[in-house]
Amino acid sequence: MSIARICSRAGCQKPAVSTLTYVYADSTCVLGPLATYAEPHCYDLCADHADRLTAPNGWEVIRLAPDPAAAGPSSDDLEALANAVREAARPLPRREPGTGTPGAPVEVARRGHLRMLQDPGATTNTNEG
Repeated sequence: MSIARICSRAGCQKPAVSTLTYVYADSTCVLGPLATYAEPHCYDLCADHADRLTAPNGWEVIRLAPDPAAAGPSSDDLEALANAVREAARPLPRREPGTGTPGAPVEVARRGHLRMLQDPGATTNTNEG
C-alpha cells in the first residue's frame, strides 16, 4: 500500500507534485519534481501552490521542469531488468570440490533462490578421536 504525499501548506489536502528546497547560502528557492523520498528540510507542494510560489525579496526562484520523456522507464531500463532476471534464474553449474577455477566458491546446496557456497580456503573438519 502506497501512502500519497500531500501538500505541506497548512490546510491543503491536495496531492503533492513538486518539492521545494531552500538554499540559504545562495538566497535561492529550488522548485523541482516531487522528490523520491520525503526529506525533513524540504516542502512538498500541490500544483496550485507550486504555480503560485513567490520568493522573499532578494531571493531567486529556480524552477526545474521535469522532462516528460525521461519520466517513464526507457527501453534500456526494461532490457537491463530482463537481463538481471535471466541472470538470477540461471543456475550455477555444480562442481565437485577441488575442480573448476582455483579459489572460486563451489555451490554445495540450493533451496529456491538461496545458494550455499563452500569457501575455497576452508578446510574440512574431521572428528579425530
